[in-house]
Amino acid sequence: MSRHRASLGTLLRHVHLSGPLSRAALAERMGVNRSTILALTSELAAAGLVREENPEAVLGAGRPSFVVRPETGRVFVLAFDVAVDRLVAARVGLGGTILDRRETPRPRTGADLDMVVGGLAALGRELFGTAPPGTVCAGVGASYCGMIRPGDGMVRYGPELGWVDQAFGAELESALGIGLPVAVGNEAHLGAHAEFVRGAGIGSPDLIYLHGDVGVGGGILVGGRLLGGESGYGAEVGHMLVNPRGGRECLCGSRGCLEAETGEYALLAAVGRSGESGREAVRAVVREAADGKPEAAAAVAAIGDWLGIGVANLINLFNPGVVVFGGTLRELYAVAAPQVGARIAGHGMPVSRDRVRLLPSGLGDDATLIGAAEKGFDALLGDPLGALLSVRTSPARPPAAVPGGPR
Repeated sequence: MSRHRASLGTLLRHVHLSGPLSRAALAERMGVNRSTILALTSELAAAGLVREENPEAVLGAGRPSFVVRPETGRVFVLAFDVAVDRLVAARVGLGGTILDRRETPRPRTGADLDMVVGGLAALGRELFGTAPPGTVCAGVGASYCGMIRPGDGMVRYGPELGWVDQAFGAELESALGIGLPVAVGNEAHLGAHAEFVRGAGIGSPDLIYLHGDVGVGGGILVGGRLLGGESGYGAEVGHMLVNPRGGRECLCGSRGCLEAETGEYALLAAVGRSGESGREAVRAVVREAADGKPEAAAAVAAIGDWLGIGVANLINLFNPGVVVFGGTLRELYAVAAPQVGARIAGHGMPVSRDRVRLLPSGLGDDATLIGAAEKGFDALLGDPLGALLSVRTSPARPPAAVPGGPR
């Protein structure tokens, strides 16, 4: 790819992530002169990706610089988030704004590739079809709660519902039928990236994101880059051993894993509610603990103790600037912070723990969805004009619904 095309992508990425920026600010960020910025923005504006506006009246001498804005209402991606108990689809505009969304429950019924693909395709085709005429779908991204093979969206392992080597990305691409590939990533990996570029971790390139669902997923950024490991399956922090003696059985086949000791099953069992399930059941226990109900408070404290051991290990290993708690861990940490902090104080190396910040997700339940959207934008931000050649304008009418999918 030519330097010019790469520069177009760099400029578009700046306005996508930072919002409206003046030509002067862009020139400073990119290390080029204003005439170069003018040429780049003119080309992107002609392609319908950005627009330039006169800035608001300002005081002082000198002529104010034009402001470059992303065309949020015109260019979008479809983003999908597959959690254990819900399916979410959204139309996300350039610049990261959620323009429209749909959500439906996901029953815990075992290996359910056909149901997940059919449900997401129906939601996605509805969002695609109801987009305003003249808008452009520039990509598709999906987050899945399992181990994803890079490149083709194959779910190698999804322990909760028994997914093994399921061709999720290819099947969803076929079912959507809009002529665009589906870029798939692990939910916690995508959540880590989302928190870094749009959430609690902005400006912190050494970041750990912990995502609570039924289990615990992790995403680790080192120098702003995702730590994927040799095959892309790195940062499975939920299967870090924290309780080697008498630990709870984990779905991976081991015992005493972090997610076995801190996940949904552990918390609900601790309050005698093993027959219940789901994020709302977890959050109900956390609320009771916050209200001072003894049984719930004791359960959350015990879970927080194990969580603190895991976080202390991660701080010692990676020396992060920020640890972000997302999913159900966001609420859990708010109540169990004393236990987590005590374990870090007792087991974390002072040189690593002194500067680390422990923060709730800045994006809430949308962290993994926003991460999926960012993955969908990757091709456009890498080569804006080249990517536009492979997409098409959304129709004025919705395409036919997928048989069997929710409406």
